[in-house]
Amino acid sequence: MSPAPRRRSVLLATAAVTAAATAPAGAATPVRHRASGPLVIGHRGAAGWRPEHTADAYTYAVRAGADWIEPDLVPTKDHVLVVRHENEIGGTTDVAGRPEFADRRTTRTVDGRAVTGWFTEDFTLRELRTLRTVERLPLVRNRNTVFDGRGRVMTFQEVIDLARRLSGESGRRIAVFPETKHPTYFRSTGLPLEEELIRVIRRNRLTARECVVQSFEPSSLHRIAAARLGLPLWQALGTSGSPYGHAVTYRDMMSPAGLREIASYAQWIGPDKSSLVPPHTLLADAHAAGLKVGAYTFRAENQYLPAAHRRGTAPNDFGDAFTEYAFHYGQGVDAVVTDFPDIAVQAREGLRR
Repeated sequence: MSPAPRRRSVLLATAAVTAAATAPAGAATPVRHRASGPLVIGHRGAAGWRPEHTADAYTYAVRAGADWIEPDLVPTKDHVLVVRHENEIGGTTDVAGRPEFADRRTTRTVDGRAVTGWFTEDFTLRELRTLRTVERLPLVRNRNTVFDGRGRVMTFQEVIDLARRLSGESGRRIAVFPETKHPTYFRSTGLPLEEELIRVIRRNRLTARECVVQSFEPSSLHRIAAARLGLPLWQALGTSGSPYGHAVTYRDMMSPAGLREIASYAQWIGPDKSSLVPPHTLLADAHAAGLKVGAYTFRAENQYLPAAHRRGTAPNDFGDAFTEYAFHYGQGVDAVVTDFPDIAVQAREGLRR
């Protein structure tokens, strides 16, 4: 089959979900059950179809069948947890075009790297409320730019409230999957993430079915574990180097001994999907250690797919994402973190059939 029909088939397969997600809440026909198989986690909502970390993105993800939705947590100047992929917001909001905030542009060293832009920790929540969200990857996902300016920066509390409303709408229990971003850095600034996250979790009485906490930094998860919240914890794993501020390397963490250590405080690991492709034995080793495995991040564009699954040469065209899901589902992953939850759900339904 030629590249063009394959790409059209993926787009046509998502058309019905697109219509549902953009319709008013009462008019949509959301997915009301989860097929048996791996969990589908909406990465920053449904970042492939809507600007990430917006109410539109989270709503799309759930109506498409996602089981969990992922908010990345960073603090405001007045120590409110808001959801942004990074604390630098020049690429995800319209702040760069707002003259009243021109003097907030600065350079900070975050996790040992110099970053220039506008940072959430320099804004109060009230100030952030005046900004509007935009697509982070406009050259990759030009279709999403039509939604620029329609959303606002959400608080973690608002994501919890939305997840509960969408749970009622869909008839499914939708979990929130918060990630503590740059926790060592924020602790050094006097805006620690964990204490505020614990407070919000307790205030909302979130249960193990409603919340799973993730971080790349083990020290952050240890702080959460010490609070005895009864929630599952997820140790995210990079492909190289070490978690910031930690001597242990990701390679060591993915060894059988490292996995046993992770299992002493967490229930999940979250490796890059490439770490699960043979000859790697990480999936089997993690299961042997009693850990569940959720792979990240699944996308549909050629540039994010293995070479064998690409269709044509245009990097932003869709490739054969279904085949990649089928491979990982067949290997036995317990969850997938995806920008396109609708495609992941359809692939899961295909596995069941």
